[in-house]
Amino acid sequence: MSLLVVLALLSLAACGGASNSDSSAQRTIASGHSGTSSATKARFTSVPVTLAPGNAGEPFNVAHTLTLPSGWGVEVWARVPAARFALWTPEHELLVSAADSGELIELIPAASTAERPRQRVLLSGLTMPQGMAFDTNDGVPMLYLAQSNQIDRYPWRADGSLGPKSVVVANLPDRGPTNEDTHRLKSLAIGTDHTIYVSVGSVSNAKAPDPKQYPPRATILSFDANGSHLRVLARGVRNGEGLAFAPDGSLWAAVNERDEVTYPYHRAFGDLSEAFGQVIRGYVDEHPPDEIARLTPGRNLGWPFCNPNPDDIPGAPERGLHYANLDFVADALTNPGERVLDCKTLSPLERGLPAHSAPLGLTFLQGSSIASPWSAGAVLAVHGSWDRAVPRAPALLWLPWESATHTIGEPITLAGGFQEASGRRWGRPVDAVPGPEGALYVTDDLAGAVYRIGPGAG
Repeated sequence: MSLLVVLALLSLAACGGASNSDSSAQRTIASGHSGTSSATKARFTSVPVTLAPGNAGEPFNVAHTLTLPSGWGVEVWARVPAARFALWTPEHELLVSAADSGELIELIPAASTAERPRQRVLLSGLTMPQGMAFDTNDGVPMLYLAQSNQIDRYPWRADGSLGPKSVVVANLPDRGPTNEDTHRLKSLAIGTDHTIYVSVGSVSNAKAPDPKQYPPRATILSFDANGSHLRVLARGVRNGEGLAFAPDGSLWAAVNERDEVTYPYHRAFGDLSEAFGQVIRGYVDEHPPDEIARLTPGRNLGWPFCNPNPDDIPGAPERGLHYANLDFVADALTNPGERVLDCKTLSPLERGLPAHSAPLGLTFLQGSSIASPWSAGAVLAVHGSWDRAVPRAPALLWLPWESATHTIGEPITLAGGFQEASGRRWGRPVDAVPGPEGALYVTDDLAGAVYRIGPGAG
């Protein structure tokens, strides 16, 4: 099976459509800032989305294109309704979580990459499954699966079947106190020391978590391999969907920040002589940026009291925006005058994303079969916005790993085109993982698809 596909879903600019011609400019998502990797010299072109036999049906009953690096193609490899996160098994079969149906789907590749994979339901009756990881326990391979309320573990057998389930972590915060259905999905990562990390999202847009709730919400939690010894690794993490380890072993999270933020400065803005505390569309469109943050013990990302600030001149976004090493500004609604939290005490945010990008699955590509230069970075699926006058477009981003400084550089959009000029979307990427043969496999919960992308695909 040969699937040369490396990072194809990332060439739609934050709000733009696909180009119909080659261009050599770096396609950054941060308003005119240039990238830092040789990957920014790649050329991009618009290519048709092709279908493996049997994968037709909406939204692929009409033609679509994606903007990809020149020489790459894209194919709808499988159809999985509401496909969320993906994980390769030791046998090189692809597991896909389907939160809406409560299923874990196994995709078994055919002998030819031109054929769609065989599909079977590995688990059903689950409660909003999302994050997955493999690890070993006493030398036995184990599949870990995060439901919205717990983390399960299954022995993984050589024939690809599952042994009996054990609940490793029970009673994770799920619905809110009045049955709110907000940020229930859990992401999962397991360290080389077998420590389990799980995201627990907030139950609100910008309301302070209940200090009496334990485990607390808006956190990244860690547990020993057997589910004991709960620790709060990081707080102020509104919705940390993406969890992934960088080449230096550090853990990073991609975080969805708040909506409808109020203007945080006592000054004029637009037509208002005193804009403090007002919800102003021109400000909301670019604030606050979403986050890609290194997680260290005790880290606080500020939510809901402090928001990362991308303004070159604070309070004047029209003068320019930047997305590296962001300081925080007090939220006008929850922390006026910094009476709750001094935002100056927070470590700067390593990497922001344009507001309302909605980042989800994050995967570092070191050690994968993905070709250079893309293997020297990470892929990040962004779901696109609702809270913006011009919707932020869904896309797959590529982010360089800057080994000298142990940080993430400025993203480029490697595959885009999921949103039409009108703002209507036909697809929304959720996760991207490298295949064993050098392809990228990208899930899409709106289109109900898994794409295979890269050189020679399609």
